[in-house]
Parts: sequence; C-alpha cells; structure tokens
Amino acid sequence: MPADRPLVRGWAALTALVTAVALLLQYLLLVNGPGGSAGIGAATLRFFGYFTILSNLAVCLGCLRLALGGRLGVTPAAALGLCIGVTGLVYLLALQGLWRPTGLQWWVDVGLHYAVPVLYLGGWLLLLPHGGLRWRALGAVLLVPAAYLGWAMAVTGLLGQAPYPFLELQRIGAATFAVNVLRVAGVFVLGWTLLWGLDRWRRR
Repeated sequence: MPADRPLVRGWAALTALVTAVALLLQYLLLVNGPGGSAGIGAATLRFFGYFTILSNLAVCLGCLRLALGGRLGVTPAAALGLCIGVTGLVYLLALQGLWRPTGLQWWVDVGLHYAVPVLYLGGWLLLLPHGGLRWRALGAVLLVPAAYLGWAMAVTGLLGQAPYPFLELQRIGAATFAVNVLRVAGVFVLGWTLLWGLDRWRRR
C-alpha cells in the first residue's frame, strides 16, 4: 500500500501524536522531578541519553513525515521498527523490574515502551510497502546502536551516571559490560532477521 494513502497517513498521525505526547510528558516529569535537581542542562542531557527517547523521537519524526504525505524507504522504515522494537523488548526483559512507576509516570512508561512499539510495528507490518528489505543492510543498521553506545558513554562521562544499569562500566566491570553489549547486539541481529522474514512473508 503506498505511503500516501489515507489509512497510512491516519495511522502515522496517530502514532506521531501518541509518541510526541509521551516524549513531552516524560521530559516535563524529568526536569520537574529529582532528575532536574542538577539543572535544566543536565536534565536535558540525561533525557537525550536514553535510547528509549531517541528511538521514540525517530519514530515520531518518521511518522510525521508519512502523515504529511512523505515517504520512508523500505530500509529506513524497518530500521525504525527494529530500534523501537528493541526498546520495548529490552525494557520488558531487563529493565521493567527495576522500578515501579505510578500515576502519570506509569502512563508515560507504557506509552514509550509498549504503546509506541506496538503501534509502529503493527503499522509497519500491515500498512507499509514490503518486498525490498535486504538482510545485508544489517551492517549499516548496526551503526545506529554502535553510535548510541558511543553517545551513552559520553553522557556517562559528563553526568557521572550511565543511562542504563547494564552500561555502568565502572560498577559491573569490563567483562560484564562487554557481554551486555554483545547481548544487545544479538537482539538487534535477531530482530533484523525477524523483520526481514516478515518483509518476505508480506511480499508473498
């Protein structure tokens, strides 16, 4: 289905709206909560240090482009699906048990980690064009988590705290840190393979 069809544009607009609201609320909760005690600059840096925020922001911008009648290439659309899917999966498997959000934070948490991944991946699978995804594009796609790792380490150095517990190099040690990085890389590889298989299935 072409990306300029009304159904696609409606889905993209809804996804962009949900994502934008969740991102805005998360930022306001962060800067007005304990995380904002170090100042607006440090809070903003911390905000953009999370892969969750960056992947949701990318989905928001990609869906906004679709909602306005633009197009996404097959590989960029799948790469967005991979990043937001990994966001939800890693949170579900490794992070959700580390805290118990309540009130508005709970709604924001559900939006960023569950609603947006489901909305985007569902739309990607059912509404966007398929058939041109190449597995070998994984090499280029893996530059995204590699770049994020560098960014996360830079944020850690500036703030003295890693965005995620499994990236706390000083606390967990180099060996565990390396294993954690390889595990996440494996999730990206498996996720891309799954999306590639779904793309081939949808083509048929």
